[in-house]
Amino acid sequence: MAVTLEQAQRVGYTVLKGLLRFGFMVANNLVAIPSYVLYLMILQPLRLLDSKLFWYIEGVLFKWLLAMVASWGWWAGYTVVEWGDDVKVVSEDEAMMLVNHQATGDVCTLMMCLQDKGTVVRQMMWLMDHIFKYTNFGIVSLIHGDFFIRQGKAHRDHQLVLLKEHLDKHYRSRDRKWIVLFPEGGFLRKRRETSQAFAKKNNLPFLTHVTLPRLGATQVILKSLVAQQENGTPAGGDAMVAESKSKGLQWVIDTTIAYPNAEPIDIQTWILGYRRPTVTHVHYRIFPIKDVPAEPEALTDWLYQRFIEKEDLLSHFYKTGAFPPLQGQAKAISREMTLSNLWLIVIQSLAFLSGIMWSCILQYFYHWLF
Repeated sequence: MAVTLEQAQRVGYTVLKGLLRFGFMVANNLVAIPSYVLYLMILQPLRLLDSKLFWYIEGVLFKWLLAMVASWGWWAGYTVVEWGDDVKVVSEDEAMMLVNHQATGDVCTLMMCLQDKGTVVRQMMWLMDHIFKYTNFGIVSLIHGDFFIRQGKAHRDHQLVLLKEHLDKHYRSRDRKWIVLFPEGGFLRKRRETSQAFAKKNNLPFLTHVTLPRLGATQVILKSLVAQQENGTPAGGDAMVAESKSKGLQWVIDTTIAYPNAEPIDIQTWILGYRRPTVTHVHYRIFPIKDVPAEPEALTDWLYQRFIEKEDLLSHFYKTGAFPPLQGQAKAISREMTLSNLWLIVIQSLAFLSGIMWSCILQYFYHWLF
């Protein structure tokens, strides 16, 4: 079939836009990431004198870096609409997010929709596949204290030991409050077949839009981060009150990401922007930590139930284009998440100015030494 002039122009425009966006992303990374590293290098004496202030500054820089990643999608027209519970209410408390995983764009989506949730982004810890360690953002995540987990049965037990050690060493000392976990242990398209085979073998529900979650990392996090009362039961709030002073994890936020027509956005699309403007939908449901069982068998059942509910949520969304209302609601309420273009421009400008400044400083020292 012959290509019309209009189609050729559209393809040419998409290619040109993708090349320009890719060039901007490369330049953005070349100035922002080295600047982040260099700022923290010169602040090392502060880390010894006032560790809390050091990690506060690091958290602010980390949030700005994630805002830059969010801006790539935002300016391409990839926006977010939120449903369910309002997580801003618990943004100052400690919480664990359990998120379904469809594509690399899930991480970018979270980077965007959590930007307006108070201190969450600068005080959060991510659990992600070890392959991300070798990406351009790997050095940032290493410094920030995120945990890279290696998948596979051969590594599973050892990885859980390492996770426990990592949480004990870095979570409290760096003043972290939220931890993000993808319990499925991989992308939907890669795990769906094995998950369905496991479900059939063990007489478990047959899931299509999510896979059965793995227990290990969730159990380690709960054991490590949930404060225990004298009677051994978890300490946690009965209501979503941000003023709660109880320590340790207080909430589990069941987070479900849905893409129109079940077509997830990947990182390439996020960077190049060749897909038409798309609204990603994120549903939250908040559980007090006291409602989450500690015993492995009961926790497994509880976790499975969350993903069965995700399956129902996604099935409803793909049929109707909206999530169902919460219990007690007559109609589901959605909230459009927005970012300030001015704020994003200011952060991007600071990144490029920092890059220029550090380039001048390094050139000066190079010429002074050599």
